Amino acid sequence: MSNWQIYTIGFTAQLLFSARLLLQWIASEKQKKVLTPSNFWKVSLFASFLLFVYGYLRHDFSIMLGQALTYFIYIRNMQLQGEWRKMSRLLQLFLFLFPVMLFIYSYNNDTYDVQNLFFNEKIPLWLLILGSAAQVVFTLRFVYQWIYSERIKRSVLPLGFWLLSFAGAVLILIYAVLRKDPVLFLGHMVGSVIYVRNMILIRRSDD
Repeated sequence: MSNWQIYTIGFTAQLLFSARLLLQWIASEKQKKVLTPSNFWKVSLFASFLLFVYGYLRHDFSIMLGQALTYFIYIRNMQLQGEWRKMSRLLQLFLFLFPVMLFIYSYNNDTYDVQNLFFNEKIPLWLLILGSAAQVVFTLRFVYQWIYSERIKRSVLPLGFWLLSFAGAVLILIYAVLRKDPVLFLGHMVGSVIYVRNMILIRRSDD
């Protein structure tokens, strides 16, 4: 696959991630409080699907790690909002199994191995560690959000979610600059602005 095709997949994923944030932001601005529309999780899941594929095609472990960690949390939030059961069984099965199927395929057709994944000559080990750490911090926001939502039995986006989002985005922006990855850079630049705005809305609603 050519570079422009790979970047098209990546930019499409980031556009979808930005679109979900814009939808959430607009809805929240109208109500003057942070809301969690059901479309936020639907778009998140599809965008994560595409970005996982992008990371795979770029041989970028940190991107794949970040999406693998959050992918099933998106599904769980859709379940909490009652949106998951509205999808066909076939689509549910495909979305559940796709990451696993891609992983198995990669390691059984001799096109992908541990050496290629962790010792990519285009990504020095220190940069791989930085990128992976950034993705873990960014992913912790959804772990926090998941635990928080499970406790109250409904899907919400609390202040801690946005704080971790901003911290993770800054780290990923540093990684994107060093990695010279325009897909990550543009996506997280847009996201950072919205994360800060949501923190302001939460603070104002608490006053």
